[in-house]
Amino acid sequence: MPDHQDANGTTVRILDVAERLLQVRGYNGFSYGDVATELGITRAALHYHFPGKAELGQALIERYAARFGTALENLDATAPDAAAKLRGYVALYTDVLSADRMCLCGMLAAEHRTLPDPLQQAVCEFFSSNTSWLRKVLEEGCADGSLHCPGTPEDSASMVLGALEGGMLIARLDGDVARFTASANQVLAGLTTAPAPA
Repeated sequence: MPDHQDANGTTVRILDVAERLLQVRGYNGFSYGDVATELGITRAALHYHFPGKAELGQALIERYAARFGTALENLDATAPDAAAKLRGYVALYTDVLSADRMCLCGMLAAEHRTLPDPLQQAVCEFFSSNTSWLRKVLEEGCADGSLHCPGTPEDSASMVLGALEGGMLIARLDGDVARFTASANQVLAGLTTAPAPA
């Protein structure tokens, strides 16, 4: 794996451009040539930093997952309760969509069967990690009464993740972030509003 702290910042610039292209076009929708052209460097220079597109994709997932993981740690450290953590989690998705991008790993999941094996595994690990975090938050909220969990926390975690990723895809059709926000708020309301007594 290349040194991401190279002196002139070329590796970071490559990752930044490739991440944007992937989030907008998908993994199969951009080439090394696209990245090299945007940066004004040769393909040979690109290959010096990342021998192949699979290595570039792996580095993108690792960086994205690390940033996302840090954001979740910050929510754990600062959100006052489980409901606030869920709202903060939704805000992460809203921020990405507001920048006219998609979740990087969500884009890769749509192309899962066409990806090299290491990328397939890394994408699965990203979603497994997110599901585990959500399950923990839901367990915490259901235990202290701040959340209402229909079904098991595992099922609810999968529902939240699926609703957000799917909501991003639908909102992307016309760029309607407000539609995504309304859908996400509906999901949150189902988890934060206690059911009516029987």
